[in-house]
Amino acid sequence: WIVPPAKPSLSPANRRREACTPALAPSPEARQGRAVGTPSATMSSLELINPNAEHISKTQALLINMAAAKGLQAVLRSNLGPKGTLKMLVGGAGQIKLTKDGNTLLHEMQIQHPTATLIARAATATDDTVGDGTTSTVLFTGELMKQAEQYLGEGLHPRVIVDGFDVAKAATVEFLDQFAKEFKDLAKDREQLCNIARTTLQTKLRPEIVENLTDIVVDALLCIRRDEEAID
Repeated sequence: WIVPPAKPSLSPANRRREACTPALAPSPEARQGRAVGTPSATMSSLELINPNAEHISKTQALLINMAAAKGLQAVLRSNLGPKGTLKMLVGGAGQIKLTKDGNTLLHEMQIQHPTATLIARAATATDDTVGDGTTSTVLFTGELMKQAEQYLGEGLHPRVIVDGFDVAKAATVEFLDQFAKEFKDLAKDREQLCNIARTTLQTKLRPEIVENLTDIVVDALLCIRRDEEAID
């Protein structure tokens, strides 16, 4: 057993002085059983550093992220197809650029929202990989967010929705593998080459210009190709 040291005896004057001295009240942290440096104290420090910071719930965060995806979709929706409209981009120095190419728009636009930035990067990565599909990727992602918002409103958990997207992705890849056709010697099939060039050009140019450029592009491709290499 450890015996604590005995308290030294006080004189009558010291006893009166000790009785008149108020005891220090415990701090709020001590009363609630937590120490300084816990999440509550850290959050207070964050609020003190940035008083303009906003705190939102998880439901509001989901709605804000989906609104950002749908907003980016609304910007690029009018670009798709041969009747898509041109967008005017004005730079900081006053330079003007007219384009309807989704890849160019996503690179030139100043996107600040993290979710919209993530979608833009995924779309531009698709363009860098296959050479097209930027606008379609953004529109498809925005439509998925619309469907997810509907199910979230019905009380479905986001994890279940993501699992459903994974199942749909697997089914889509399986369908594409069965639907795709393989052309062993595409250079000898001029009609198929014209269809590919026409489909690509129709999203960028007017129909009357596309018909003239299709033959020009195919002739240029067949002129520069090498017999020992496949057409990329």
